[in-house]
Amino acid sequence: NLPNSFSHFLYEVGNGWLVFTLYMVIALLAMDLIRLFNREFSWGFVIAFLLTIGLLSYGYYTYKHPKTQVINIDINKPVNTAGKALKVVAISDLHLGNGANKKQLQKYILMIKKEQPDLILIGGDLIDNSVAPLYYQKMAEELSQLHAPFGVYMVPGNHEYISGIRESIGYIRRLPFHFLQDSVVTLSNGVQIVGRDDRSNHSRKSLSELMQAVDPDKPVILLDHQPYDLDKTEAAGVDLQFSGHTHHGQVWPMNWLTDHLFEVSHGYKKKGNSHIYVSSGLALWGPPFRIGTSSEMVVFRLTFK
Repeated sequence: NLPNSFSHFLYEVGNGWLVFTLYMVIALLAMDLIRLFNREFSWGFVIAFLLTIGLLSYGYYTYKHPKTQVINIDINKPVNTAGKALKVVAISDLHLGNGANKKQLQKYILMIKKEQPDLILIGGDLIDNSVAPLYYQKMAEELSQLHAPFGVYMVPGNHEYISGIRESIGYIRRLPFHFLQDSVVTLSNGVQIVGRDDRSNHSRKSLSELMQAVDPDKPVILLDHQPYDLDKTEAAGVDLQFSGHTHHGQVWPMNWLTDHLFEVSHGYKKKGNSHIYVSSGLALWGPPFRIGTSSEMVVFRLTFK
């Protein structure tokens, strides 16, 4: 029942100390090494503190100013429409709640609308830890502004399950989104979108099961929040997979960990005829900093046979 601005402040401070502690410890260790060679060096704590505050200020600015990544992809399959190009805005990991609040969401909506996309894809983790802040802040007012000629399509992420999958679905059904949970939809131009449920559901359908409902001669876009088993994506004949989840570690050196855990922890990779893009996320989870990584919105410019 706290005011939204105060809840947002407490959330950012309550999470931000984690990264502050990480970099402060690293900086203090560096100062101690300097002191080993210069016993008269007595400003180590002050310098370490100022360096840490400067780095966190940079990380906060980077988080608040997401980039737009433009990816051009040729798909060697036909579509039904005369115009053989499709502009797709793909976003993931907004984590809306006490962290990414209504004010931040308004900026994201303006970014997306400015691109005038033909199609909008949301790769999961729209909600952070609870749907309650989205109701309190009336975020549906902003989310309902998302429109595209071919529609807005979304799959669940692990945080939709953390927030309570029934509550999350109940909220998303109020929005002008097509919610895909182990389902396939074919657009009027013939492009097929396969939306997988998140790995949090251990009984979700396999990719091969979902692909049985797909025409392999027409373009296939796969939305799967967590970018595992990319060899199966290639083997199934998927043309484009869009994922998120990794955040690319958010802050250094955590991006080293995600690079080790995932075949693609961020960016574009081509495997055979399959194009794969893993987004670092439009927002983030927890500490409000991007250090060594960036927040991003992805714009795919797809051309067809």
